[in-house]
Amino acid sequence: MADSLTRSDLIDTLETMLEGQLRAVRGLRAGPRPRRRRADGRKSNIQVVIDILAAADGPLHVNEIILRARRDHGAELKRESIVSALTKKVIDGNTFCRTGRNVFGLVGKEARA
Repeated sequence: MADSLTRSDLIDTLETMLEGQLRAVRGLRAGPRPRRRRADGRKSNIQVVIDILAAADGPLHVNEIILRARRDHGAELKRESIVSALTKKVIDGNTFCRTGRNVFGLVGKEARA
């Protein structure tokens, strides 16, 4: 049979749990953290895609996004990676929408396409 918890074990467990809760509450009080910039000053792949779609007349196929990323931003995007990342963002529904197979646009901008 398992050893029973001692009073000290129980107090240690409660203390650890309460410290975690206190950190969470203090984090909520502080508000959202500012987004960190990359140390090298480059944009993230998602930010590159946002810039490309914002400049486009409407949604673009992933192949066109990759071409423009290379041409206009000097960024080499991996097709599978970017499709996966954009699909996850589409599910969130805040930034990107999918208007066709591997065709992505910005939320709110798809009506103009």
